Amino acid sequence: MRSGVVLAGGRSTRFGERDKAVADLAGTPMSRRVADRLSDVVDELVVNCRPDQTEVIRAAMSGYPLEVAYAEDDVPDLGPVAGIRNGLDSASGRAAFVVACDMPFVDPALASFLFERLDETEADAVVPRLESGWFQTTQAVYRVEPMVRACEIALETDNPRILAPLDELDVAVVEEAELTDVTTLESFENINTREEFERAARRLNATD
Repeated sequence: MRSGVVLAGGRSTRFGERDKAVADLAGTPMSRRVADRLSDVVDELVVNCRPDQTEVIRAAMSGYPLEVAYAEDDVPDLGPVAGIRNGLDSASGRAAFVVACDMPFVDPALASFLFERLDETEADAVVPRLESGWFQTTQAVYRVEPMVRACEIALETDNPRILAPLDELDVAVVEEAELTDVTTLESFENINTREEFERAARRLNATD
């Protein structure tokens, strides 16, 4: 079984007063747009969120074609490593594609490719890396049990870095040159501000 994990528990501090996880992006809540992109790639969906978000995110996922589980942060605001840990801990699959809720252009072809690459290796994770050198940890595939353990180790520090769990894993890296044979860099775009949100809405309205 392949799981999908959508991370939606952040505070969206640069976005304004609204929760961007459920902000209406061209007619669809943003987290649902991300989930919809994964519906043909995974067998189940897990949404990581804060307890105060669960009701509205559950409403946003109403009618989703796959089973959806909600992994609430028992201690909110510990950062993305905790979100990944909690999301994976609720997953039924042995491997999961993890993506942030603010990446509405995530390419399902990329998720499929990363799952297939994981199947071909004995690695614990397959993580894209762009020419900038930045690892795309929130658009990557992980074997669930090793990554949960790695996140636990990272969380023992007071301020776990998003890259810290990778130090504990056997990671297969996919470089940008290979990624561009599979997808476009649009897949990795994330939305942090209202201006970025409005630009994304215009693009989606032009194509939907």
